[in-house]
Amino acid sequence: MRQTDVLIIGSGIAALAVAYYICEGLNVTIVTKGSVTDGNSSLAQGGIAAALSEKDSAKLHYEDTIQAGDGHTNPFAAKQLTEEGNKILLNLLREGLPADRAGDGSLKLGMEGAHRLNRIVHAGGDETGKAMVQFLAGRITGKVSIAEQTMVTELLIKENTCYGVHVLNPDGRTEAIYASAVVLAAGGCGTLYRHTSNHKNCTADGIALAYRGGAILADMEFVQFHPTMLYLEGAVKGLVSEAVRGEGAFLQNSAGDRIMENVHPLADLAPRDVVSREIFRRIQQGESIFLNIKSIPQFEKRFPGISKMCKKHGVRLQDGLIPVMPGMHFFMGGIKTDLNGRTSILRLYAAGEAACTGVHGANRLASNSLLEGLVFGKKIAEDVRTVQPPNSFPIFNPELPPKYTVTKKDAADMMDRFAGIERNEEGLRELINWFKAAKEKSEQADELSPDVFELANMMTAGELIAKAALQRTESRGCHFRSDFPLKEADWKRKELLWKTNKTALGVMV
Repeated sequence: MRQTDVLIIGSGIAALAVAYYICEGLNVTIVTKGSVTDGNSSLAQGGIAAALSEKDSAKLHYEDTIQAGDGHTNPFAAKQLTEEGNKILLNLLREGLPADRAGDGSLKLGMEGAHRLNRIVHAGGDETGKAMVQFLAGRITGKVSIAEQTMVTELLIKENTCYGVHVLNPDGRTEAIYASAVVLAAGGCGTLYRHTSNHKNCTADGIALAYRGGAILADMEFVQFHPTMLYLEGAVKGLVSEAVRGEGAFLQNSAGDRIMENVHPLADLAPRDVVSREIFRRIQQGESIFLNIKSIPQFEKRFPGISKMCKKHGVRLQDGLIPVMPGMHFFMGGIKTDLNGRTSILRLYAAGEAACTGVHGANRLASNSLLEGLVFGKKIAEDVRTVQPPNSFPIFNPELPPKYTVTKKDAADMMDRFAGIERNEEGLRELINWFKAAKEKSEQADELSPDVFELANMMTAGELIAKAALQRTESRGCHFRSDFPLKEADWKRKELLWKTNKTALGVMV
């Protein structure tokens, strides 16, 4: 029987942070269906937010996080993020975490949307995530084994306790791995949408595994769409970081009109949901939207990754205009946890984009995701040290997933159409019925392959998102219902005002 102290599913910032803080004292096994460098963390262009300047404070960062969350943020989680995040990041910088610096050696802090001050730490210009993954992975020592190209197919749960996982090895062989504690850090669900910045491996695996195991999920309706993705020939080619707008770029249409000037007081640096909806609205009207970068000196030096991506796809940077559109970027919902990363199932933890601590509320503040991985990863590391191994491990037989007749593309097209930037009751019901019909037509899989499991995970998560979006009959943060365009409290005030006015006119209500 293969056994370990702590089994970590995933290899992004959250997973590596857990391993980094426990690798010297415990036997750790990291299981990832790709390689350690695959995933959203390595793709992260934006930096890591922290109040490190003299003018800034954890309190101000906390307030900005709460404001961006649009009345849905867990204040205790936001406080933990902003206060503990500062200490963790400073320690990592002292240990050698690379960061862009000015000529005098001070940190070069950038600005991003909905932040009131420059507080974004970058590394390699627009390759912060890649630098952080390499830094943490290079410092994981001790009793750590890494199983790459290995997919977790099932959590081994009995009587609300997790004892390990079943995995599908690269050679097609299934195997049980038992553990005293399991950490789900398998990332988000970007491939549920046709237009996304996410890595192709982000197929909602962690969320679906936890749901099938009986874990409580939360906030499944909150899907964040990033306003600026490189858009050419009807397809998204990659992300154009919010840091570009932080350096002075602005959004315009073909006529040269700045589209955000009269939409929000922060204009181009308004919260992501506001900017995304405005771009979406204009594209629906037939406009083309561009990011004007003409005011940014030495753009290629400041943003080498974005520049390389644009050149690869034939965008002339000397023209100063990058064609953009919104796309799925980050998932605020997921596996409900407490502030130590514990889920509703004993011995099962969750971290990163797969988890829902409530720290992002209804709309994540830019560059808080890498910080979240570090802060809550460290909290999990501290907590799992207290977990005692069980007296014995039950025997589990592997379960086969359903095999669908629809494809991943079918699911992404349906999610884009009915659960995207704008939703309404009619579309969400049609989407839910589509998932129901696809499930009824499915059969038990007769073969085990990553694709079969990935599609099953996507279908599970997609249906949950649709049902949660239907239940929230208001618009809040990144969840926008065209049939309920106001927040619940605003609807109640409007309804009361309407009834009062009608009564005053002598009309029966």
